[in-house]
Amino acid sequence: MIFKAVGDQRPYPDHGLTTRQWTDVPPRLVRLDDLITTKRTLDLQMLLSEDSTFYGDLFAHVVEYEGELYLEDGLHRALRAALHQRPTLHARVLVL
Repeated sequence: MIFKAVGDQRPYPDHGLTTRQWTDVPPRLVRLDDLITTKRTLDLQMLLSEDSTFYGDLFAHVVEYEGELYLEDGLHRALRAALHQRPTLHARVLVL
């Protein structure tokens, strides 16, 4: 199993952070098997793209809420890490 669970929504309250504000959250390593996804589907083209991080944040966005880690943005990065057999991912973790 790659992730702790696969979800299809955000069970936490809206945090209101903009993309620019996410850059103030320092990145850290998180284990893939501790993450719960907030999306069930993935754009395969995004996963296979060489420059998929060119216009966005280099780090995935994770929200820690009630002791759980929710992968809000960066599913393609997490899957790419899993395909390369890496158990961890660098992510910005916002604690709510």
